[in-house]
This record gives sequence, structure tokens and C-alpha cells, in this order.
Amino acid sequence: MAESEPWATFGTGYERSLNLLSNASRERYLATVAGERAGFLTISMQGAFVGYVQLLGVAPELRGRGVGTALIEFAERRIFGETPNVFICVSDFNHRAQAFYEKMGYRKVGELADFIIAGHAEILLRKSTGPMRGRT
Repeated sequence: MAESEPWATFGTGYERSLNLLSNASRERYLATVAGERAGFLTISMQGAFVGYVQLLGVAPELRGRGVGTALIEFAERRIFGETPNVFICVSDFNHRAQAFYEKMGYRKVGELADFIIAGHAEILLRKSTGPMRGRT
């Protein structure tokens, strides 16, 4: 994680990455391929953005092989079971991730300028099955 984007640009480092992945207030999931670690996902089901995918990472050698898609599809099943919205932030410089999320049906709903590092924005994305109220 610490060596991949966007975390490398953020200067997150190994210790901070470990702390983020150890946050017990988040749901944490690990994807495996042939018994080996292939990717991870953390989800927040509390706070202002219930259904927020906080972290997604795929091992470099497995990118483009469906691991990220499987993790996001898992997150959507989990989140849509309780709330009609999935939220994700993506860095404005992370064009590959932006294209991935767009292909998965996510749409830009906002931008947080200078949120993590100066000169860059975090783009708030949302995929929805409908409004919060009026669900049956």
C-alpha cells in the first residue's frame, strides 16, 4: 500500500498504512488468489457517509485481473444491503482509479480541494440505488 498511488504521493509510509488498515472502527476485508494476498478493502458503515469505501488496494502484479472489481462488487453488496449509497474518494491525479470507478458506475458528486495535500483534490464519488428516504 505505502508504495502504491495515491499513498506514495501522500507520503503515507508503512507505519501510517498499517495504522489505517488496523482501524477497528472499519470493516476490513482481504482478497486472496490461490491462497495468496491479492488485495484489501476497508469500509465505514458509520458517520456522515455511511457506506464509504475508505481504502482499496490490489497487489501490483494482480492489477487488471479483476481483483479490484471483485472487491468493489463485494463492497456494493455489503453496503447496498443497508443503505442506498456507496461513497468513494479518489485523488485527482489518480487517473487509472478514476477510470476504474467510472466504469463501475460511480459519478462525481463533489470535490475537496487541498484536502490531503496542497495542490490536489479528492473527488467524492457516489453510486446509488435511490434516495435515503422513501426506501421500501
